[in-house]
Amino acid sequence: MSTDTPGSQSSLHRANLERVLRAVRMAGSLTQAEIARGTGLSAATVSNIVRELKESGTVVVADTSAGGRRARSVSLSGDAGIVVGIDFGHTHLRVAVGNLAHRVLAEESSPMDVDVSAAQGFERAEAMVERLLAEAGFRSDKVIGVGLGVPGPIDVETGALGSTAILPGWTGIAPGRELAERLGLPVHVDNDANLGALGELVWGAGRGLGDLAYIKVASGVGAGLVVNGQIYRGPGGTAGEIGHITLDEAGPVCRCGNRGCLETFVGSRYLLNLLTPTLGTGLTLPRVVELAQEGDLGCRRVIADAGRQIGTGVATLCNLLNPRRVILGGDLAEAGELVLAPIRDSVARYAIPSAARQLSVVPGTLGGRAEVLGALALVMSEAGDSSALAVARS
Repeated sequence: MSTDTPGSQSSLHRANLERVLRAVRMAGSLTQAEIARGTGLSAATVSNIVRELKESGTVVVADTSAGGRRARSVSLSGDAGIVVGIDFGHTHLRVAVGNLAHRVLAEESSPMDVDVSAAQGFERAEAMVERLLAEAGFRSDKVIGVGLGVPGPIDVETGALGSTAILPGWTGIAPGRELAERLGLPVHVDNDANLGALGELVWGAGRGLGDLAYIKVASGVGAGLVVNGQIYRGPGGTAGEIGHITLDEAGPVCRCGNRGCLETFVGSRYLLNLLTPTLGTGLTLPRVVELAQEGDLGCRRVIADAGRQIGTGVATLCNLLNPRRVILGGDLAEAGELVLAPIRDSVARYAIPSAARQLSVVPGTLGGRAEVLGALALVMSEAGDSSALAVARS
């Protein structure tokens, strides 16, 4: 009879082992003392577990220093498993292959109109995954999971996109299930803002923080919320839809059916329409940012006004959740202080003073890679630790 029952010694050991694995996997590298503090396990328990994981080839241990003292740094082995990230944007498809030691092994981005055909997007993604795995020199049986990002909310019950107004060509499709069938691999799916938040949390401007918000401003506006080190999605998967805060009840009609949403004042279509009479058609948001940085007064004004509107939404977020940091991503983030300074001005004006004082508003450090790196991080956070052990021992 198996002794691995709830409360048994073997069950407790397994749970402790997975706690250590999860902590190291999300951080990339930790000292044994940091593992003990983060997991609440004793130093002796951590030492024994690390020794076991090292002997199995799951982790590697190296000498380092912490606070001026000698320490042992623990990170996952490059052979502990492969993760794949896929980011579907409105105008691009980006795929990355990485390992659990937080190293990106291969990456590729391809322009495409994702809105038109879900089938075409899946076919392109499948081909890119196969090509990048071959380039990195790994078979698919080394992959512990795939992270998939889509530009819209995912219904947590059905796995389908929650708003067909965002991707009309994807109506009724559950992208995670569809891609899992094509690749024969477990797929974890989330919206692009949540993945941007995860990417910056694990790889970028949010490292070391437990509470933050990632605001993505591109064709739409969304927020990924990190609370106590975890993405907060809400029971229906729609937490963070900051773009649909109402700013003006008599304002433009939004694609969600309401009027005067934040997105109707700062989304790329609205901003570009403001500049068309003076700069002509064919503008893109990256080009507007470029012109603003070159000194174009109209572009600078439009970006500053957008920043003030975004700041109103950030102030509301600040009053509700009191995050320590807000990270701006998407095309508009490339404007730097031209958009960040007005955001901070609005936060100072509308947020509770104590919450505003604790908040820093910064640009993301990952740029257009935030979502695909977040997709890799999604697998690291969602995949079972037993799968990494199985891969490492195979």
